[in-house]
Amino acid sequence: MALIECRRLTRTYAKGALTITPLEELDLDIEAGEFVALMGPSGSGKTTLLNLIAGIDRPTSGTLHVAGVETGSLSRSKRAAWRAAHVGYIFQLYNLIPTLTAYENIELPLLLHPLTRRERHRKVAFALELVGLADRHDHYPRQLSGGQEQRVAIARAIVTDPTLLVADEPTGDLDAAAADSIMTLLSRLHVELGKTILLVTHDPQTAAWADRVLHLDKGRLVARHVPAGGAAPPGASADAAPVASRAAGGRT
Repeated sequence: MALIECRRLTRTYAKGALTITPLEELDLDIEAGEFVALMGPSGSGKTTLLNLIAGIDRPTSGTLHVAGVETGSLSRSKRAAWRAAHVGYIFQLYNLIPTLTAYENIELPLLLHPLTRRERHRKVAFALELVGLADRHDHYPRQLSGGQEQRVAIARAIVTDPTLLVADEPTGDLDAAAADSIMTLLSRLHVELGKTILLVTHDPQTAAWADRVLHLDKGRLVARHVPAGGAAPPGASADAAPVASRAAGGRT
């Protein structure tokens, strides 16, 4: 079984007397270790699909298995526990808590796990090292650039060593240089740590970093595309320092 398996996946919402269907009978498999980009116009169902796969929302019909679990059948509390164990979510606008330092923001997901303070410190320090912000651990979001804030957000997403990383327009609020830096980091997490990444973007240059690009329109999968060569994305630095392959006491 694929890591993510969708069969006739449908999500509908009631809006007054209308029924809105952002996702309709979608079939999709994503294998462990893939980097997949979702593209499509606004309202095409990209974020709906992302939120279903991340366990934030439940399908109206169809089946969705992620890491062997049919997440749509879980209760809200069990789905939240599953999400905390398996999913790292990266937001466009970072969603950092302004009154907490970078270290404290990254530590937050670990507070849901039965870890000692020393274990949490080791994992946070490792995540900060991975994203290149070990020297900014005591800075507040207002003291960081947009690119640095997104790096903190990525560190927060990976600190629990999740099964799956999902990213909703992670470069949408960044300038070109910062966006390139973020995509270089995500690519290295994928290539060197084997992370499965599902990314929503409107930007073809961002999507080009992925192994596979899926296009959605009106809730349906309309095209599939593998970037030419399937390898070195634009802007990737050939001499970037490798990401360590250890996981600070977790799995790789």
